[in-house]
Amino acid sequence: MTQPEFNDQGNEEKPLDPAVERVQKKLKRLLAGSSLVMLAGFIAVFAAIFYKINTSNRQVDAASIARTIAIGANATVESVDWVDGRMMVVIRENGTTALLQVEPSTGRVLGRTDFVAQ
Repeated sequence: MTQPEFNDQGNEEKPLDPAVERVQKKLKRLLAGSSLVMLAGFIAVFAAIFYKINTSNRQVDAASIARTIAIGANATVESVDWVDGRMMVVIRENGTTALLQVEPSTGRVLGRTDFVAQ
């Protein structure tokens, strides 16, 4: 069985050609530049995630909400939720359920979706 040679005798590398050294330096600079761009991209993504987490749970000022919202005379409010700065109100009126999309500052109903059984 042959024994591998662990010493570095006779395995000396030849010096690189100057043109190859220039290419090697250029590649190192390219690697450093692309690494910085990648790092900047990660920072931007994490900053966007941090921004979204901190701004999504904004509390609405009571002064900016309309005092009254017009719903039917026989309607009862089942639930209220906030979606993208708009108030979503689920009401029950005359045995049917409807979803109202309301502008919170004016109290104006932007849309109504009635839920019907099929």
